[in-house]
Amino acid sequence: MFIAPFVATPLPVVKHMLTIADLKPGEIVYDLGCGDGRVVIMAAQEFGARALGVEMREDLAKQAMGKISELALEDRVKIVHSDIFKIDISQADVVTLYLTTSANDKVKPKLEAELKPGARVVSHDYEVLGWRPIKIDNFCENPRLGYPSHTIYVYRR
Repeated sequence: MFIAPFVATPLPVVKHMLTIADLKPGEIVYDLGCGDGRVVIMAAQEFGARALGVEMREDLAKQAMGKISELALEDRVKIVHSDIFKIDISQADVVTLYLTTSANDKVKPKLEAELKPGARVVSHDYEVLGWRPIKIDNFCENPRLGYPSHTIYVYRR
């Protein structure tokens, strides 16, 4: 089921998302709608996490797998070409989202049913309606210009 278009999260925003999620080495990150794999790659390279990206578009999944292979991260990062609703996310310590508010609403029952207590959900620019964030952070990608601004929501299950 297609629920959101691919729009790449800028790398400074990815780093900030993983930082405010308090991602620790050895934790497991799931990126639902991983696009080109930038979140899962950074989670492994810079934070020492293990990561799984789920991407419905075959071209993006292949691109992400190619980049992971090129960086020799296959032992820590996997990409699954699939619908996010068909993947078990129960092992996730952190789930990242850059969907839309309506797409987050569709994913919310899956997150509520499958995530273990204490797992964090980090959403770029779009809330998970009905959940109370533990952090809301307005992040300025380029402070010299003062824009564009990104809002990062962090939730704990």
